[in-house]
Amino acid sequence: MSKVKYRFNTKSLTYEKVKVSFKQRALQVLSYLATGIVFAAITIWLANRFLPSPMQKKQNRELEVVKLQYELLNKKMNQVQTVLNDLQDRDDNIYRVIFEAEPIANSIRKAGFGGSDRYKDLEGYENSELMKQTTMTLDKITKQLYIQSKSYDDVIKMAKGKEQLMASIPAIMPINNKNLKHAPSGYGWRTHPVYKTQEFHPGMDFTAEQGTPIYATGDGVVERADATAQGYGNHVVLNHGYGYQTLYGHMSKLATTAGKKVKRGDLIGYVGSTGLSTGPHVHYEVIKNGEKVNPINFYYNDLSPEEYQIMLELSSKSTQSYD
Repeated sequence: MSKVKYRFNTKSLTYEKVKVSFKQRALQVLSYLATGIVFAAITIWLANRFLPSPMQKKQNRELEVVKLQYELLNKKMNQVQTVLNDLQDRDDNIYRVIFEAEPIANSIRKAGFGGSDRYKDLEGYENSELMKQTTMTLDKITKQLYIQSKSYDDVIKMAKGKEQLMASIPAIMPINNKNLKHAPSGYGWRTHPVYKTQEFHPGMDFTAEQGTPIYATGDGVVERADATAQGYGNHVVLNHGYGYQTLYGHMSKLATTAGKKVKRGDLIGYVGSTGLSTGPHVHYEVIKNGEKVNPINFYYNDLSPEEYQIMLELSSKSTQSYD
């Protein structure tokens, strides 16, 4: 019920009843409505400006979940990378060493991807850096896994060819142990028999009777069989593959020809004293990847551990070589 309003008339000095017209009432109602609308609009604007909407809250929660999933994925990929690093280390330092293969260069294993626009599609988002970093890590792991997979394919091939490898590596002495006249002159610094100077002796000299058979120390192909190399006289060079070669010098007679395939133990020549030599013997060298190495390490098929130790001690003495 509306209240009746009065006002004091100063002229008549009486109270008079206030009469409000319809128009005045309408204007009053409209002013109230306008004020309410303005206040509501300001409230809604402030709420939208500073308070997240239910939809925004939902989207923010989803973004946080996605970010957490990316972070968990990064942690898992770091664990995968650790395991992969261990596999790569074993591959280079164990498996490839066993099969005498060169390790895969780190520059190949860790090589990146070319192109600056490779991750352009991931830019412009709230978590762009996180997505780019995760994608880059995944790409690197994928490439390293591919390289490691190809490496294991090679290792499998080498494992299947292990029998051939073991047959090819020089593993016996070039002449029968019972035919030796005395201890061989070993690898290292020795007195030259002709010039009487200290020179590096890149092989071992096995002294035996003229005409004693000389045998191939591993499977291979005769690379040369001639007398054209200075100092070696009649000599044979075998290519065993896998980076191995052997040389047999000062033969009295050759028993093979260039290009011929030989097996370990096959006759290839006879002891002599051709070339720069002071007596019947065979000068024997083992070459690995172009470098002459100590033949003493390649007699494991011929000598027992005790015989090998004696051979090692005798051949290491600084004596005169025979060529």
